[in-house]
Parts: sequence; structure tokens; C-alpha cells
Amino acid sequence: MPLTRENIRKQCEFAQQKTQAIVSFVVPEIYQTGKLKNLRIALKDNISLKGYPLQAGLLCEYKHIYGDAAEIIERCGDIPVYTSGRELLAELTGYVLTRGVLCAMRRPVPKSMEDVCRGARRIVVIDGVVDTTNIGAIFRSAAALGMDAVLLTRNSCDPLNRRAVRVSMGTVFLVPWTWMDGPLDTLGELGFRTAAMALTDNSISIDNPVLKTEPRLAIVMGTEGDGLSHEAIAGADYVVRIPMAHGVDSLNVAAAAAVAFWQLRV
Repeated sequence: MPLTRENIRKQCEFAQQKTQAIVSFVVPEIYQTGKLKNLRIALKDNISLKGYPLQAGLLCEYKHIYGDAAEIIERCGDIPVYTSGRELLAELTGYVLTRGVLCAMRRPVPKSMEDVCRGARRIVVIDGVVDTTNIGAIFRSAAALGMDAVLLTRNSCDPLNRRAVRVSMGTVFLVPWTWMDGPLDTLGELGFRTAAMALTDNSISIDNPVLKTEPRLAIVMGTEGDGLSHEAIAGADYVVRIPMAHGVDSLNVAAAAAVAFWQLRV
């Protein structure tokens, strides 16, 4: 379908009639070392993965229609594909698509904490993390290192933010997640003990054997800068630190999360 401002306007009006919000993201490269990236993950199960159906369609440069994006387009069936040159796409979207495709997807109905945590043994709670890069990196590590689910407090960044999806390499579509309502101790009702990652006088080392014996453990990661609140730390079953050398007293939240996920995996 030719990409014109009129066609884009019509599709936007159609999308706005829907009751569910639209999330968009960029696949910066369709292939890497022979494998499709984010969009292929999102399209893994027919047109959607875990409830992420395409909504408005795809934007793609002319040269990729029969090239890098050909397989993706074929799998999208009769979903409209808008195409044009790089200059017009950049004008419409506000950024240059680097060997990529822009797509719009309808958000699924959020799941309950009970549904997301059912059967999980290791989960991560993201408390107040607002940097999109950190959110994406935490999801990528969670997927790679065996976390079963992710919960986010309402003051955290949206995992479906375009940059968060990009940094996550599409893993936000792989790991079950939802928003967390209520205090940290509500996780006890779901059978979890909580491990707050923080530096306090009574914190235990992350390699303490007792942590590995917990059948269900929630690893709580705090915001950049200030870390976890006093209330979150006080309400946790364990306060856990990562031993560090050379006088370093903290790690970036995404780096600390990766260390914690690896050490506390089951």
C-alpha cells in the first residue's frame, strides 16, 4: 500500500476507535547472525505472541519489501504494509529506521499477579526503575538467566516503550509480566519470600546458601540512584548485597540484576 499522509491519517483514526492502546516499536535490524530479531519473536505464534496482535500495520522502506523484511511480511497475511523512501518515513516517525520495520501492536489485557506468578519459582520485582534502557536490559537478563516472571510497580517505566523493547531484544514478549499493585509483602500470599537487593548493615551476601534453598523467591530491584525505599527494605524477608572490590559500593541496576539472576537461579 503506498505510504501517504492521507493513508496514515486514516489508519490512525481507525486505531483510535479501538478501546485498547497502541504500542509501537522499531526492529533496528531484521537479521543478526542469520536470526530474526524482535519482530520475529513478536510474531512467533502466528500473528502474535502471548496476546500481542498487530493492529495498524507495518512501515517498511521500499528496498526491504522483497529483502530483509520479506519473510516477516509474508507471515503478516493481509495486514497492511506501508512503504516509502527513508526520508518520508523519517519525517513521519521522527527517526530514521536502520534496516528496520516499524509496527503497531495492540496491548493485551493485563494479567493478574496470580496468573503471571502461577508455577513460578524465581521472579523479579522492578520497583521504580524509570530508565528505558535499564528496563530492557533487565528483561533481557531475566529471559536469559531463567527468571519465570517480572512484576513492575506502577512508577516504573513501561516495558513496551519502543527503546525498552529494542534493548530487550524482544524478550519483553517472552517473559510473562504485569503491573504490581499493593505492597511488597503481598507476594507472601502467593508463596514467595522476598530478597531486596540493597546495602544495609544487616544485609547478607548474595552467595549465602539459605537463598538457594527458598522454593519460591522474588528478587526486588530498586530505582536508579536511590535504590529501594526504606519501606521496601523493611518489608523484605531478606536484604541481599553483592560483594564488590576496589571500594565500589554499587552497580547499575541492570548489571546488578544480571548478577542476582545468575546467582539465585534454580
